[in-house]
Amino acid sequence: TLNVPYGNRSNEFIYQATKHAVEYLFQQDCALVVIACNTAGATALRPLQQNWLMDHYPDRRILGVVVPTLEVALEKQHKRIGLLATASTINSGVYGAELKKMNPEIELVDQACPLLVPLIENDGRNWVSPILEGYLTPLIEAKVESLILGCTHYSFLKPEIEEIFKKHDFKTDIISQDEIIPEKLSDYLERHPEIEEKLEHNGKRTFCVTDITDSYRKSAANIYGEELELQKISL
Repeated sequence: TLNVPYGNRSNEFIYQATKHAVEYLFQQDCALVVIACNTAGATALRPLQQNWLMDHYPDRRILGVVVPTLEVALEKQHKRIGLLATASTINSGVYGAELKKMNPEIELVDQACPLLVPLIENDGRNWVSPILEGYLTPLIEAKVESLILGCTHYSFLKPEIEEIFKKHDFKTDIISQDEIIPEKLSDYLERHPEIEEKLEHNGKRTFCVTDITDSYRKSAANIYGEELELQKISL
């Protein structure tokens, strides 16, 4: 929270900030870290996995959300997939690169949405619809068969997205990470018992942030559905 939003930051900044956050979690004895942020994952996941992790925590694991999301998209056997994401995620090309590895015949139509995260985080949903419609229009015109919401924030906008599609008499499958990542994580743990065995099963949740403001308190409560105790930490 001290450094967000990441969407328009440099790759080096995003990498360093993500590394510090992951290292903090490993220092708390976490065996597995999921980078839920698409922007952080697109920029930092591979360098962290391939270089830093092996040198510092070879027995731990870091996962992202891009590949699991594309797996779900490919299961639908669609030929043209739309993507809404931050500018950094789009510029990284990670969705296109991973999709090409999985099925080079699939077309990806992407759209950067730099204004959505600030609106969501600052109680701006009353003003989001016309901006969102502007972002969605090229994807509607491209007749995408499914739409990936490539930012964890965007799941909050599913009602607005569906309303815009209804207005344009457009039907497509919405692929939202809040619906698919939990099941994908469960599948991963079943396939990797050596990691699953390291995890505690006590149901404990701790919410750590690097900066606390009234806005973040409110956002956290809205996301979780109740007031949360936020723990301020330094990285």
